[in-house]
Amino acid sequence: MTLRRLPENIVNQIAAGEVVERPASAVKELVENAIDAGATKIDVVMRDGGRSLITVTDNGSGMSAEELELCFERHATSKLPDDDLVFIQNLGFRGEAVPSIASVSRMTITSRQKGAESAWKLSVEGGRKGTIAPEGGPEGTRVEVRDLFFATPARLKFLKTERAEFGAALDVMRRLAMAFPSISFKLADENRTALRVTGAEGDLFDSWLGRLGAVMGREFSENAIRIEAERDGIKLAGYAGVPTFNRGNAMMQFMFVNGRPVRDKLFTGAVRGAYMDLLARNRHPLLALFLELPPDQVDVNVHPAKAEVRFRDSGGVRGLIVGALRHALAENGHRASSTISGQALGAFRQQSNPLPFQSQSRPSGNWGRWNEAMLQNPSPGLAEAGADYQAPLNASSPPMARHSEETPAQRESARTLEEYPLGAARSQLHETYIVAQTAKGLILVDQHAAHERLVMERMKKQLSQKAVARQMLLLPEVVELDEVAANRLAERAEELAEMGLLLEPFGVGAIVVRETPAMLGECNIKGLVQDLADDLGELDTALSLKDRLDDVCATMACHGSVRAGRRLSIDEMNALLREMEVTPHSGQCNHGRPTYVELQLGDIEKLFGRR
Repeated sequence: MTLRRLPENIVNQIAAGEVVERPASAVKELVENAIDAGATKIDVVMRDGGRSLITVTDNGSGMSAEELELCFERHATSKLPDDDLVFIQNLGFRGEAVPSIASVSRMTITSRQKGAESAWKLSVEGGRKGTIAPEGGPEGTRVEVRDLFFATPARLKFLKTERAEFGAALDVMRRLAMAFPSISFKLADENRTALRVTGAEGDLFDSWLGRLGAVMGREFSENAIRIEAERDGIKLAGYAGVPTFNRGNAMMQFMFVNGRPVRDKLFTGAVRGAYMDLLARNRHPLLALFLELPPDQVDVNVHPAKAEVRFRDSGGVRGLIVGALRHALAENGHRASSTISGQALGAFRQQSNPLPFQSQSRPSGNWGRWNEAMLQNPSPGLAEAGADYQAPLNASSPPMARHSEETPAQRESARTLEEYPLGAARSQLHETYIVAQTAKGLILVDQHAAHERLVMERMKKQLSQKAVARQMLLLPEVVELDEVAANRLAERAEELAEMGLLLEPFGVGAIVVRETPAMLGECNIKGLVQDLADDLGELDTALSLKDRLDDVCATMACHGSVRAGRRLSIDEMNALLREMEVTPHSGQCNHGRPTYVELQLGDIEKLFGRR
C-alpha cells in the first residue's frame, strides 16, 4: 500500500468520532459554545434521544456572516486570541466541534449579532456547505442538528435506547448548570421538560447552593457543608454533604476545574481519603467542588472531549481537597443528616385503634380522614393490650411506674443542660438508646455508635501524640487463628504495639495478647484480634498501618465501645452527650451510620395533630 492523504470528509468523520461519540457529546460541545458566547439563557430540545433532532438556542453574542461561514472550517476559533495553548480561559478552544458534528449530520445555524439588522443562516449536509442567506431571528444563535450520524450509519448501531441517550444529555446539562448558576438552562424532549433552572443573582455561594439543590435535590442543600479553602493561589469552594447523607454509588460527586466539568481519578481518590473513617467502604458522599487555579497550572488539552485534566502540582491539589473537606467536616462534628429525622418521623404510625374503653365515634375533619384506614385495621392484640393497661389496679398491685421527685436544684440543672446542642439526658430505652431533651425537641442517641466514634477520635489523638496508654492483662490471652492470619499479625506486631496492642506469636497458628489499649477497657480480645487479622488481609501489604490508621483505629474502637445492653446513669449519659458535642465527626459512627436522631418539637406536635 502506498502512502496517501485522506480525503477531507474522512478527516472530519475521524474527528467527529473523537469529539462526538453520542448525542450527549454534541449537546455538550454546542452548549459550551453558547456559554463561551456570553449567553444567559440556553434552551436545548432533543427528539428520539438526539438521533433525529437536537436544537440549541441561546441569547449570546451571535456571529456575523463571515464568522458563520468560518465556523464550519476545522480549527477555526475565537477563543485563542494569542495562540497560546497554556493560558486557556474558555470551555472550547479547538474549533473542531461544529465542523465535526456537521460532517456526520444535517446542521443549520442561524445567528444574529447584537445590534445587527438581521440574522444569517447557513446549512451543511454531511460536510457539504450550502449558501449563506439572511434570515429573520432574535439576537443570539440557534443550532439545529438533524439526522445525527446519517453520514456514518455504522455508528448508529452503537447508540443506546432513546431514554439512555437523553439521560446522558441530561447529565451533561446538569453538570454545566451547576458550574454556571447565573445562566438559565432548559432541556426538553417531545414529551416533557427534564431540566429547567433559572439564572440566579447575588452571592456566589448562595447561588451555588440554590442551583445544587435544584439539580441534586432539596435534601442535598439541607445537608450540605460549605467548603472554602485556598493554598498557593489555588482556590477550592463548593458544598459537601454530611457523612450520614450518602449514597450507594459515586454518581452524585461532581468536580469543576475553572468552570469545566471533569472526571478525574485524583478527585475521586481525594474524596475517598477525606471520608475514609466516616463512611463504610460501600457508601459514598454527595458533593460538588469548584477548583479555581491559574490556567498555566492545569492542562485541559489531555482528552479530545476535554473530560480529563492534568495538574502541574497534583499532590498539592489533592492535599488541598482532603484538608478542606476534613476541616469542614470536623467543624460540623456532631451534625447528622436531616433526612435521618425525616425517616424516623415517617416510621411512626398513628395507632388510633378503637380500644374497648374508647368512644366509637370517629373524629371529623382531615384528622379523622387521615386516621380512617388505621381505625378500620387495628393492630392485632393492641385492643387487648390497651384494655389490660386500663383495667383497675387491685389494692395489692404495684403502680405501673414510679418517678422520683426532682429537687429544685436538679430541675434547674436540667434546664441549663437543655440549652446544649444535644440537650439533657432524660432516660435510657432498652439499655441501648439515650433520650435527651433540648429546648427545641428531643434527641435519640445510639450509645454504642456514639461511643465508638468517641473512642476512635481519642485513639487517633493519642497516636498523633505518641502517648497511647496500655493496660497489662492479668492473664495473657491466647487467640487461635489460621496460620496465615497469625503470621500476618506477627509481621505487624511492632506497629500494633505503637497503637497499644502488644502481641506475639504463640506457636503455629496462635497469638498471645499481653497488653491492650487502656481506653478500650474490658473488650472481646479474641474478636478484636480476629477482626484485625481480617482487616490486614484486605489492606495493601506495601502500606504501613500508619497509612491505614483510620481502618485500624475503627476496628479497635468498635470493640472498646459502650455496648448496647449496658445500663448508664443520668450523669454517664450527660457526660457522653457533652463529649459528643466537642468531638469531631461525632454525628456518625466509624461506619457512616448516624449516632443520633433529632426530632423537632413542631414535628412531634404534627404527629399528634396539634399543628
